Amino acid sequence: MLRIKPGSKTIIAAGLTLCSTLVFAFSLSDISNQDATSGLRAALEKGADVAVSKLGVTNGFLNNDKVKIKLPGVLEQAMPILKMTGQGQKLDELVVDMNHAAESAVPLAKPLLLNAVKSMSVTDAKNILSGGDTSVTDFFRQKTSAPLGQKFLPIVKNITDRNGLSAKYNATMGQVSKTGLVSGDQATVEGYVTQRALDGLFLMIGEEEKAIRADPLGAGSAIIGKVFGALK
Repeated sequence: MLRIKPGSKTIIAAGLTLCSTLVFAFSLSDISNQDATSGLRAALEKGADVAVSKLGVTNGFLNNDKVKIKLPGVLEQAMPILKMTGQGQKLDELVVDMNHAAESAVPLAKPLLLNAVKSMSVTDAKNILSGGDTSVTDFFRQKTSAPLGQKFLPIVKNITDRNGLSAKYNATMGQVSKTGLVSGDQATVEGYVTQRALDGLFLMIGEEEKAIRADPLGAGSAIIGKVFGALK
């Protein structure tokens, strides 16, 4: 009959822990291209879910200082004068409208984000994984910004057009933008909000990617834990 000496349980437990550590001590070279791609897909899905769930809800932008959309620079500078002429309330309403427009557009992003993974070469997966803290997010931003902007713009415009100040701004900036004194994304309210909405979306996805890289096992996904854990 096998007898376990005092202290043996501690030794056995330590041994099991060591074995477990060795089993999961992968390096990126040990990860197959298929697993790398699956890990990226899972991370993107998680990032997209988190970002949309936080931003694509009532006041998702307005109540989040990291992504809240402020007035375009020209309006911000002219605010004291506009308030003196009785436009203060319309300015406040425009800020609310802009942020509600962004939150309404964001849910459209998810299918496009998930579809973007199909354009990724399997051989590129490891290069993307071993990039910076937001290299996955940066890749998908590059692939999806243009089509997302096209999807967002009409929804944003439909909401911001309800504010009379928006139309006045667009009429004025349409002339000013020809001089090159303002950036293209501030030429119209809807263009400005669309760009800020995209910035906010990818900021939140990037934050989730950073969290995944910092604690892969905490992501609650075996494939994410395996793939991103190999980068630690």
